Amino acid sequence: MLAAFTFNTAENLPIGLLELISESLRVPLSAVGLLVTGYGVTVAVASVPLAHVVRAAPRRHVLTGLLAALVVSSLVAALATSYGLLLVARLLTALAQALFWAVMGPVAVGLFTPEVRGRVVGALSVAGSLALVLGVPAGTWLGRQSGWQVPVVVLAALGLVSLVTIAVLLPTSHPEEEPAAYGTSPDARRFGTVLAAGTLSAAGAFAGYTYIVKFLGDVSGFSPNTVSVLFVAFGVACLTGVSITGAFVDRFPRAALATAVATQAVGMLGLYAAGTDPAAAVLFLVLMGGALGPVFMTTQNEMLRCAPGRTDIALAANSGSYNAGIAAGAGLGGLVLPLVDVRGTFLAGGLMTVGACAVLLGGRLLPGRGVQKPCPH
Repeated sequence: MLAAFTFNTAENLPIGLLELISESLRVPLSAVGLLVTGYGVTVAVASVPLAHVVRAAPRRHVLTGLLAALVVSSLVAALATSYGLLLVARLLTALAQALFWAVMGPVAVGLFTPEVRGRVVGALSVAGSLALVLGVPAGTWLGRQSGWQVPVVVLAALGLVSLVTIAVLLPTSHPEEEPAAYGTSPDARRFGTVLAAGTLSAAGAFAGYTYIVKFLGDVSGFSPNTVSVLFVAFGVACLTGVSITGAFVDRFPRAALATAVATQAVGMLGLYAAGTDPAAAVLFLVLMGGALGPVFMTTQNEMLRCAPGRTDIALAANSGSYNAGIAAGAGLGGLVLPLVDVRGTFLAGGLMTVGACAVLLGGRLLPGRGVQKPCPH
C-alpha cells in the first residue's frame, strides 16, 4: 500500500509543482506539463512488453528492483539542474510504475484466499487514491515551503522503506507457482469486454476532467478558492467510492464494475445538463469523483478473475489500455473545446462512458467463452 501510494504521488506531483519547476528550470509551463503527459504515455506503451520481459523472474526480485528504480529516479529528479535530466528521471519512474501495477496485484492477492481478494485490491486502490487526496496536496504544500525538490526526496525515502520491507518480508517464489498467477474464472470474451469498457470509461472521464477547473469557473461560477476546495471534495469522493466498492466487490464483481461506470456517466452528463447550477454541479462532481477510482479498481479485480492467461500480463494490459484511454480522452477534450464551450467536453466524455456501459451490457448478453486454466507446469 505504501508503494502504491508513493508511485501514484510521484506520477501526479508535478501537477501541483508546475509553476515552481517552470521557474526553477526556466522552461515554459507546457514543457513541465509534458512531465505528466509523457509519464502516462510511457506507462501505456511499456506495461505489456515489460511484463513479458520479466514474466519468469521471482516477484520479490522484480518488486525490489522497481522500487530501487523509483528511489534512484526520484533522487536524480531532485538533483536535476536541467529539464532534460528531469524528463529522463520521470520516464524511468514511469517505466517502473508501468510494471509495478502488473506485478503488485497478483503478489498481494496471492497472500490471501480467493474469497477476499477483492478487498485486497480495494485496499491497494485506497492507497493509490490517497495519493490524490493526501500525497499530492501535501507534496505541493511542502514544495512551496521549501522548494520543489524536497517532496521528491521524500518520495525517494518512502520508496526506500517499501523496498526494504518487501526485500526482507516477501516470500520468494516463481511467478507461475503463485496462487494468483492465473485467473479464477478464465474467460477470453469477458477479458476483452472489460478491457474495452475500461478504456472507453477512462477516455470519457478525462475528456472532461482535464478541463474541470475551467468548467467549475466558467460554467458553474465558482471562485478560484472554492474550486480548490471542490478538488479536495472530488478526491474525498474518489477515496470514499473505492472504500465502499471494496466492501462489495468480492460478492458482486460484475455489478460493482457496471455500477461504477454507470455512476460516472450520470455524473458527467449531469454536469453537462445542470452544471450551471452550483448545487447541482457539486452533486454531480461528487458522483463523478466517487466513480473514477472504483472504475479502475473493479477492472483490475476483473482481470484477476477472467484473465485468459497469466494475471500479470492481463493487469499490464489493463493498466496500459487505461492510460491510453486517459491520453486519448485528454486529446479528445482538446479537440472538442475549440469547437464548443467547455460543457461540450463533458457531453463528449459522458457519451463515451455511456458507450462503456453498452459494451458491458453487450458482454452480459453474449455467452462467455471460457478458456481452460493453463497448467503452471
